[in-house]
Amino acid sequence: QVQLVASGGGLVQAGGSLRLSCAASGSIFSINAMAWYRQAPGKQRELVAAVAGGGRTNYADSVKGRFTISRDNAKNTVYLQMNSLKPEDTAVYYCNAVNQLGASYWGQGTQVTVSS
Repeated sequence: QVQLVASGGGLVQAGGSLRLSCAASGSIFSINAMAWYRQAPGKQRELVAAVAGGGRTNYADSVKGRFTISRDNAKNTVYLQMNSLKPEDTAVYYCNAVNQLGASYWGQGTQVTVSS
């Protein structure tokens, strides 16, 4: 089992920045990829950014150049640095981890609100 605790959300004006953190505990040795997803009201949950065990990253087109995902294996934490935020980035952001067997774990979500 893997437990994920996300933090760092909040209210920010358009053009501002936030950094989300997600701390993993439990069977962390089994974690392969980690990612951030988001879900806006009335919309499906979507992938924002992911980082594989080897460090390869990928991003949704809508956040490329503005968001950066990083992983600190020593702290068992994944971060999402969000710059140049837009109102359309408003959503609940969820941390996700996938272990080597393909099991998926979710954090509790953290609200990000970007005002115009």
